[in-house]
Amino acid sequence: MLRNLFAGRKGGEAEHVAAQSAVSVTPRELARRQLVDDIGEFLIANDLEITESNLIAAFGICSGNDHLLVVRLAERLAHGLPVTQEWLNEQCNHTEDAIGNIADQLERSLESFAASSRSALDTAKQYNTEMQIHVDKVGEEQEREDVRHLAKLALAMMEHSRRLEAEMQRSEREADSLRKSLAKARRDADQDHLTGLPNRRAFEAIFDTHYREAKRDLDKLSVAFCDIDHFKRVNDEHGHDTGDRVIKALATALAKITDDHCHVARHGGEEFVLLFRGLGKEEAMERLDEVRAAMAQRNFINRRTEKPIGHITFSGGVADVFAYPTPSEALKAADVALYTAKAQGRNCIVQAP
Repeated sequence: MLRNLFAGRKGGEAEHVAAQSAVSVTPRELARRQLVDDIGEFLIANDLEITESNLIAAFGICSGNDHLLVVRLAERLAHGLPVTQEWLNEQCNHTEDAIGNIADQLERSLESFAASSRSALDTAKQYNTEMQIHVDKVGEEQEREDVRHLAKLALAMMEHSRRLEAEMQRSEREADSLRKSLAKARRDADQDHLTGLPNRRAFEAIFDTHYREAKRDLDKLSVAFCDIDHFKRVNDEHGHDTGDRVIKALATALAKITDDHCHVARHGGEEFVLLFRGLGKEEAMERLDEVRAAMAQRNFINRRTEKPIGHITFSGGVADVFAYPTPSEALKAADVALYTAKAQGRNCIVQAP
C-alpha cells in the first residue's frame, strides 16, 4: 500500500539503482536505502517541507513503525483526500495534545476539588464560631429567640454541608476518571499499536534505567536486535495484512521470554530490540536462539487466500553492553552483528565481537 503513495516514482530507474546497489551492499543496507528513498518520495509527492517533524512522520509511515498513522493515512487516501501539512501536523500532535489536554483537565479538577475543600473548611469554621456564640448565650440566658436562631443556623449548615459533600464527591470521581485517562494516554504513547509491545521511545527509557542500575550493581547487561528475514517478500506476495500478522506472531513469541530482567520492544518495521539484564551475550544469544528455532518450525498460511506462506525466520545480533564505551555504541555493535547474521545466510543469531 505504501508504494502507491509515491506518485511520480520512476519504477524502472529505481529498480536499476537497486540492482546496482545489490552488488555492493548487504540486503539490510539495500533495505535501508529503499526506506530513505521512500521517505523522500513521500515528502516530495505530497509537497511537504523537509523538516524534523515531517521526517519523523514519514519514517513512521514508510517503515510501518507508526501503525496508527499508517491506518489514518490509508483512510484519508481512500476518501480521495490529499496529504496536507495541516493534516500531518494534526496527526503528529494528536497523542501529545491528548495527553496535555487530559493533564490540564486533571489539574483543573484537582484545583476545583481543593477549592471545594477550602470552602468547606472556611464555612465550617464560620458556622462553628457563630454557633458557639449562640450556645454561650443560650447557656446564660435561655432566650427562645437565640434557640430558634441556633436551630436555623444548624439546619443551614447541614444543608450547605450536604451540597459541599456532593460537590466534593463529584470532583473526586472526575479526578479519578481523569487520572485513569491520563495513565492510559501515556501508556498508548509508549506502546506499539500493532503488537502491543513497548515502542522505540519506551525502550530507550527502559534501556537508560537498566544501564544505570546495572552499572551501579555490577550486573551483566546485553542488548540484541532481531529482524524478520525476507519480510518484503511476504508483503509483496501476500499483502500488508499478512505482513502485520507475521510481525504480531514474532512479537508474541518474543514476549513469552520477557520478565523483569528481559524486555522486548518493536524498534521499527519488522525489527525488534531486546534487553537482557543479568545475562551475558552468550546466555542472551541462547535465549533468543530458542525463540528463533521455535519460530522457524511454524508454517504460516495466508488466511485470505489460503495460500501457503511457508516458514518465517528471523536473524539476530547480540552485544555485551559494557564491552563498549556507551549504550549507543553497544546498540550499534548489536546492529552490526545482525548484519553479519544476514550475510551468513539468515535464520541465525550472531554475537558482536
